[in-house]
Amino acid sequence: MLNFGTTPNNIVRFLTLFLLSISSLVASYAPSLAQQKTNRTYCNPMDISYRYNFEQLNEKISYRSGADPVIINHKKEYYLFVTIQGGWWHSKDMVNWNYVVPDKWPMEDMCAPAALSVRDTLYLFQSTFEQRPIFYSTEPDKGKLKFFNRWLPRLPKDIGPWDPALFHDDDTDKWYMYWGSSNVYPLFGAELDKSRNLTYAGNNPAASYKAMFWLDPYKHGWERFGPNHSDPFKPFTEGAWMTKHNGKYYLQYGAPGTEYNVYGNGTYVGKDPLGPFEYAPYNPVAYKPGGFATGCGHGNTFQDNFGNYWNTGTTWIGYNWGMERRIVMNPAGFDKDDQMFANTRFGDFPHYLPDKTVSSQNGMNTDALFTGWMLLSYRKPAVASSTLRAAPTDTLSADRTTDENPRTFWVAGQNKPGETLTLDLGAERDVRAVQVDYIDYKQTIYDSDSTVYTQFKILTSTDNKKWTVVADLTKEPKRDRACAYVELQKPARARYVRYEHVYVAGSHLAINAFRVFGNGLGKVPATPATLTAKRQKDQRNADLSWSKVPGAVGYNIRWGIAPDKLYQNYQFWNDEPNTFELRALNVGVPYYFAIEAFDENGVSVLSKVIDDGFRNP
Repeated sequence: MLNFGTTPNNIVRFLTLFLLSISSLVASYAPSLAQQKTNRTYCNPMDISYRYNFEQLNEKISYRSGADPVIINHKKEYYLFVTIQGGWWHSKDMVNWNYVVPDKWPMEDMCAPAALSVRDTLYLFQSTFEQRPIFYSTEPDKGKLKFFNRWLPRLPKDIGPWDPALFHDDDTDKWYMYWGSSNVYPLFGAELDKSRNLTYAGNNPAASYKAMFWLDPYKHGWERFGPNHSDPFKPFTEGAWMTKHNGKYYLQYGAPGTEYNVYGNGTYVGKDPLGPFEYAPYNPVAYKPGGFATGCGHGNTFQDNFGNYWNTGTTWIGYNWGMERRIVMNPAGFDKDDQMFANTRFGDFPHYLPDKTVSSQNGMNTDALFTGWMLLSYRKPAVASSTLRAAPTDTLSADRTTDENPRTFWVAGQNKPGETLTLDLGAERDVRAVQVDYIDYKQTIYDSDSTVYTQFKILTSTDNKKWTVVADLTKEPKRDRACAYVELQKPARARYVRYEHVYVAGSHLAINAFRVFGNGLGKVPATPATLTAKRQKDQRNADLSWSKVPGAVGYNIRWGIAPDKLYQNYQFWNDEPNTFELRALNVGVPYYFAIEAFDENGVSVLSKVIDDGFRNP
């Protein structure tokens, strides 16, 4: 120990050295402090460590995937459960999600799990056609699971419960389960008996459940199967979830199938947990058929710590396998008339995470969560350091990373550090964030372990000569980020943006989207001069047309059941046709439409609202 004495000079020397040592200590921890900085924003698809899994091991198909999400607010923290992931995720801020491995996994991995928080306990149940237990945990952040019951009694063949949802009615202290995943059977519901450890109420399990509702694609256009509801194949109903709001019970469901852009969530509304339920004429409540992350079905609805509602769902990739998917979450809510909705406008652009209740006169002002950071990379020129020479049928070029199609991609010549992908934005822009989306190309990974992680750097330049590192994932803890979203700590004025590769697991470096967000330096686009909407004889369809705006990047067609309820949204690119047959409408319901244009500078004023000319007989 040093002895400085007690003279004034020695005290000064001691304080000086002490402060220098503290400064040195802080500097040595600076990277750690920086990496703990909480992002203010998020971007769909969600940036979690999607797991490789054994689902297609026998077919030798390797891919990361995640589907059927349930986010639970448990004791002011968040837990995300996803199909076949070997565990779950825990977050304190809805941005940074840490993967949790359970201390024991008593049964096989979980498909489409049900989760529920009641008081200090989190409950968990897997999809099954057999007998399975309900688990519980008072320490889910530590992965600790216990049996609540040993199993639920077996139901008749093919009934389930598959895609279950657990619900506790706080007002009555009663428990319920809902389930169903079929294009033959309806959604089912049953009361659970808490006195018998949440087994089915009544003495006869086969008689303890009842049908809630079936799909009706002949009246509900959005329930039709296929891309843009164009396939006559019988649709699927699945993904039950119950939300109670203002004394009403909203039984939600996913339809018409996970493999297409139109996968959405709908709701029936009743006055009792087991019905009867009425179809909501404003369905679907969550719908995103256009853009990069299309589809948002089969999820759940939850509230954050400020009372804001959110709706989760599954977005489709479908390159390696039809069930290759990712996770999205969108702001949601109930308006002044108790109409349920989820806001998917610019749903795969950056959004703020609120630190307060977001409200407006007409319900939740979810538009306020959109950052206004526009997509700067659409169809921009891309140059790669190398490209894999593959079969003539494979198109693996760099320009595929800017076409906003998750099923087209670039593959580097080698998966090695130093490979680059460079975008020319065409002019200087204020860059605020990037998203790097990876895809699995001819991989042979069937389990996620410590070797599966993602690292890269992002650099910017004004002249394509002098480069500045604006993000560096090598300074963060290692984790896999198939949909890596990086918000820059401050805006970077740049014309060129570069991805510099460090590491991904597997034999190939394959990127299906290099998305750059920020703002141009010009004026927002003009409002389209014309929009027409004409209802067809088949009331499920309407013919839309609009005038294009010079320089626009794209358009949002917004519609709903009233001029002030334009909650539905379909995004189109300017290089697509300006006519479209919308096939998502409900029979007997008049609709109202408006349009806005957007470019790299921002969004136009919304057009005048028009009706579709429909009149009830």
